[in-house]
Amino acid sequence: MDKTIYLVDDDVSVITSLKNLLSSEGYQVFAFTSPAEFLNQPEFTTPCCLIVDLNMPGLDGFDVSARLTERGYSIPTIFLTGFGTIPITVKAMKAGAFEFLTKPVMPDDLLSVVSDALALSEKSDAVAKEKVELTGRYQSLTPREKELMQLVMRGLLNKQVAAEMGISEITAKVHKRRVMEKMRVRSASELVRAAEKLNLLDDE
Repeated sequence: MDKTIYLVDDDVSVITSLKNLLSSEGYQVFAFTSPAEFLNQPEFTTPCCLIVDLNMPGLDGFDVSARLTERGYSIPTIFLTGFGTIPITVKAMKAGAFEFLTKPVMPDDLLSVVSDALALSEKSDAVAKEKVELTGRYQSLTPREKELMQLVMRGLLNKQVAAEMGISEITAKVHKRRVMEKMRVRSASELVRAAEKLNLLDDE
């Protein structure tokens, strides 16, 4: 299976240098000088990792990482910056960075980190794909359906859900069945497990 590296940096010279290095190691490299162009990809090949510059006009590396997370992707991310201050390093780690490297990056250091990041991606590939699918299903719910799902996760019965939402019990049952169809689950316990995988229970 091809191992893919996504490279996002507005500096063309950095893109060229890193792409040549990584391609020479047999990796499939997709390079972007625009964060928006990268984020416009309909999907991302796995196993993969992302190397992204922190300091870019418009969307920066943190924004790129946050947008991927919103879409349900858990791509190991290596942040690059020319200004490696302690506060920025801490912020990068809190943002879920796999690693944080200061430019100019030593080739051996980068290749070692990339190898580890791809190993992690391979290991979590199945979990990541499931989360992307679940995220898509959850986002297909209407606001009212999401509200009902939250009530079901709290253990409320159909009658209680109806009272909370100000609807009839029959309507509540119809909405609940629609939610379960969209989420592709067969029981309330499966719905709770799906919510747990989406970290929705943390909101409770």
